[in-house]
Amino acid sequence: MKSQAEIGSAAGFANVNMVSLIKSGAARLPLDRVPSLAAALDVDPARLLQLALEQWAGSAAARTFDTIFETIVTQNEVGWLTEIREASANSDPVITTRSRSAIRAIFGK
Repeated sequence: MKSQAEIGSAAGFANVNMVSLIKSGAARLPLDRVPSLAAALDVDPARLLQLALEQWAGSAAARTFDTIFETIVTQNEVGWLTEIREASANSDPVITTRSRSAIRAIFGK
């Protein structure tokens, strides 16, 4: 497991304590640092961007992203969508009670 200082350094922050400041809410994650921090944390950059924008709630930038992109899709979700499209021959299948139950069963719900 990496320390916050190691993550900060890997993400290119001059102040390695920046990760701690972001985590505590004392500082906002600069949007231009999302890709490097996502790589340092080995997390999906789209999801990290979504979380970073939530820190900027109320800002014009956050509202603009929400308006344009609505729901951010992660790389893993893209994989699921690709499989659904291939399995359905790109027929844009409707979610039925049966298909919803099958998906939920995969996750034990």
